[in-house]
Amino acid sequence: MTKQPKNAAQPGSREGIRSPDGETTLINTDYVIGQDNVSTRAFGINVDLHGKVFTVSSLVILAFVFLVLAFQNEVEPVLNGVRDWLTGNLTWVFLLGADIFVLVCIGLIFSPLGRIRLGGPDAKPDYSYFGWFAMLFAAGMGIGLVFYGVSEPMSHFDSSLNGSAYAPLGGAKGDEAAALSLGMAATIYHWGLHPWAAYSLVALALALFSFNKGLPLTMRAVFYPILGERIWGWPGHCIDILAVFSTLFGLATSLGFGAAQASAGLHYLFGIPNTNTTMTLLIFAITGIALISVLSGLDKGVQRLSMINMGLAFLLLLFVLIVGPTRMIATDFFTNIGSYLEYMPALSMPFDRADEGYSQAWTAVYWAWWISWSPFVGMFIARVSRGRTVREFLISVMLVPTLVSILWMTAFGETAIHQQLVDGFQGVQNAALELKLFVMLDQLPLSTITSVLGIVLVIVFFVTSSDSGSLVIDSITAGGKVDAPTSQRVFWCLIEGAIATALLLGGGLGGLQAAAVSTGLPFTIVLVVACYGIVRGLMTEPRQRKAARVPAS
Repeated sequence: MTKQPKNAAQPGSREGIRSPDGETTLINTDYVIGQDNVSTRAFGINVDLHGKVFTVSSLVILAFVFLVLAFQNEVEPVLNGVRDWLTGNLTWVFLLGADIFVLVCIGLIFSPLGRIRLGGPDAKPDYSYFGWFAMLFAAGMGIGLVFYGVSEPMSHFDSSLNGSAYAPLGGAKGDEAAALSLGMAATIYHWGLHPWAAYSLVALALALFSFNKGLPLTMRAVFYPILGERIWGWPGHCIDILAVFSTLFGLATSLGFGAAQASAGLHYLFGIPNTNTTMTLLIFAITGIALISVLSGLDKGVQRLSMINMGLAFLLLLFVLIVGPTRMIATDFFTNIGSYLEYMPALSMPFDRADEGYSQAWTAVYWAWWISWSPFVGMFIARVSRGRTVREFLISVMLVPTLVSILWMTAFGETAIHQQLVDGFQGVQNAALELKLFVMLDQLPLSTITSVLGIVLVIVFFVTSSDSGSLVIDSITAGGKVDAPTSQRVFWCLIEGAIATALLLGGGLGGLQAAAVSTGLPFTIVLVVACYGIVRGLMTEPRQRKAARVPAS
């Protein structure tokens, strides 16, 4: 590595990536971003692609889509078998990896390395806090919160109260108060610090090695402290290809869940048949909307839709807070934070678990899903986080979405639980997974309006996820360029819709989970190794000095 003199890096760009502002420690390499790319124009379409990464990724994905669609009946048992074997035998890998991510993030927050600024000591943030939070939250887990906001708290409460095989930590049979506390803690555990730690580390690594070190904005760059110049060869190609697979299948899982919930909601409200055909048409239609967002660019497309998302989500949340059990929600928000912190050590234990039904059927699938999303969410967050210090970045990305998730799960989950315990309404408990939100809203005023709002929210989250994912995958397959031709993002946007359709038709929701688990496992190991590269990279950076204290006059 070579240290760049103070003020030597003037504002500019390296294939769309701005040079550092101020003194940084650039990595001394002869590699030029995009040097292995194939740049040409065919049939009026410009392309600028990393030949090996794009070719292998696209051919394997297209072959997968073809095989799944051609052999739908044969694929489902295979996908479900893969998921069951991985979660049954390797759950400890997911849990241990997620624990490591949290510990590394906490260590960086409290260490002197937290003063390092992404983009150089003189870099300024590109987006306001509101715009920044809106984009990272919408990309991170928007569809999941809408899909599981009612169903998961209800599921964990019921299993804990009944002492079923899927109860977290053995449950609290017959004790409603203890079952509620444990059920909410088990829910928040899946939506709190652990998933956002994985996102944070990937985003931090990509931002550091691109904005401060001068390397391409791809996953291979994170491994330079470990592999050196070999990252430009096949070791680096394999890392980027795995990131593409992980991102695509993680996105397809969420898009599939979103299509399933939107289809179920349309059937529940308007009697539209809830069939594979409806879900496929929804995926096609929403992919078309995503294409419009892709063509609008990052600022006009993703940021604008993300802010719309936040507004719609806030309206729905505010409605539930007002017409739901307001006092219960307000009180239990703080109680649930305490329960989460109390039960988190036991819930995160990787070994000797007595609650295998919970840890394997729930936690392992979630961790695989979040980790498979991490290249996508991490790279997207990295692109919009230039100018933040490491400490500011980690605290914001980990804590703010965690607190919003706790509020969301408390409001929606405890409203449904209140309907069961106080009102005696069993409809939510008996409803299908994708219908629980609409059945809960049906017991509140203005149910048709709020249910339609819920469907719209799923669709807009769907669009922002697809648009953001296309942006990220295009950057990886373009050799780290962030200003590659828009036609390439269009291609990946269409591929995401095709994979979601194929997995829904070939394996249903189980097939979607199997895809996420299969790609999440190897990427868990990749991220654990990457933690070493992150710390090594940060240790070579100049640190911001604390402001001198001015004595009182």
